[in-house]
Amino acid sequence: MAGGWKRTKLRAISCFAGAFLLIATAEFAVGQESAQPAGNDPAQNGQTQTDQKPIQQPGSGAQVQTGSLVGSGSVQYLMNRLGSLLADHQLLETEKLLQDSDDAADGPAKLKPEQSQLFHGVLANRENKPQESIRLLEPLVEQLKSDVPTVEEKLLRKSLAEDYLRAGDWAKAAEAYEKLNSRVGNILTPDERAEIELPLKLLPLVASHPPMTVEPGEPFALPYDRDALGLTDVPVFIDAQSHDWMLDPTAPFNLISRSTAKEIGLKISDEAATVDTITGRPMLVHATLIPRFTLGTVTFRNMTAFVFEDADYYFPKSKYQVRGVLGYPAVSALGSITVTSDARIEVQPGDKGERLTRGARFFLDGDRILAALGKGTNPEDERMFVVDAGGQQTYLTSRYYAEHSADFADKKMQLLSVPGVQNKAPAPAYIADSVTLTIGDTAATFHYVQVLTQPLDAAAIDDTYGTLGMDALDELKSYTFDYRTMRFGVRSE
Repeated sequence: MAGGWKRTKLRAISCFAGAFLLIATAEFAVGQESAQPAGNDPAQNGQTQTDQKPIQQPGSGAQVQTGSLVGSGSVQYLMNRLGSLLADHQLLETEKLLQDSDDAADGPAKLKPEQSQLFHGVLANRENKPQESIRLLEPLVEQLKSDVPTVEEKLLRKSLAEDYLRAGDWAKAAEAYEKLNSRVGNILTPDERAEIELPLKLLPLVASHPPMTVEPGEPFALPYDRDALGLTDVPVFIDAQSHDWMLDPTAPFNLISRSTAKEIGLKISDEAATVDTITGRPMLVHATLIPRFTLGTVTFRNMTAFVFEDADYYFPKSKYQVRGVLGYPAVSALGSITVTSDARIEVQPGDKGERLTRGARFFLDGDRILAALGKGTNPEDERMFVVDAGGQQTYLTSRYYAEHSADFADKKMQLLSVPGVQNKAPAPAYIADSVTLTIGDTAATFHYVQVLTQPLDAAAIDDTYGTLGMDALDELKSYTFDYRTMRFGVRSE
């Protein structure tokens, strides 16, 4: 689902050439079929923040704390530049510029210690180092408080909230998301608002849950199935009962259907929250705690999962019922996971498991996986792509086209519309017969890829060079995510 429920950005692209070619799908289920509606009224569940107070403006003679770490002159320019690079997901350039500042002699090209600390903390967040990020960012919270919301405070609070969530500290994560929303909610972008909807509404349901613990075993391999949506289902055991769950490395939470939870005998919370961004329709969600959950040789204890009504995740055309979703909290705890073309998953758990040290670096950006892919070992040749192992469709954006426009000189342009991008006319695009990307030291070629030629003014689409979905990953012999080394590796032959 990568990008899956995230923002529920329907990544479907329709081709206007007399018939519609569906290219993408709802972000979570990513199938070309919509889940049956839940029938709940979002207006009754406070899903929009229409009552949010406007940004406080200073009155005449008011003393306003800015909470800003920004200096003046060249330092202010450097801070602004680092913030712009982060917002644009240019993480490699952010790292280099920050390192150059750290190495510089005292002067206008060097950040103050607390300024450097902020950006190092944010980069640690992107590199899946939540404890390091917490250590760096927590001391800055009080310093960045202000009467008027600042971009710096938003950057810090959003990163810190994600850190607590990834660390499994439910109570601190719930509090951090509430503070993020109350203090800087008015300067969140629409994409950011959608991104925090799930944790903001669901974490209060589990604030008292204990942290999940993981007991890693020996490396193992298991068969997997492709479900009716074309996504990966893996065999799991819940208190010795076998079930098939959808594998989605970027889903922020684990999910379980009500019927499955009742069959197992799990206690379901009385409290519930209504959310939109899982399927794009209102869903009433409860919480549960799974005492013992096993995948291969790895045992999870006290696994938190959110309970959805079966009808909300049923796909009538394919007659497919989602039973459970194994999301980031569990997948990242596996250490390294490889999906092969011969329908096997291979896991290298814990400290004993073999680590992937080659391949492309990947980063966590909110609810997305961003990988630095390119044409060689020179970092300047690397570009950021979304890798969506829970989404079906692949496309490249206008950023890619701008650097490869000559490749399409003899191609026929088509008009493509992207559902989920409102009030936009169909956009011009090409079909690339083949696209070769370098993933670490491996060249991988993908076929019949859609390439948008113009930005769509939608950050979720425009801010990277493209998205590699399951249709692209299926062309590989295997692909691997190692959450310990933060490397994405592939075998193309």
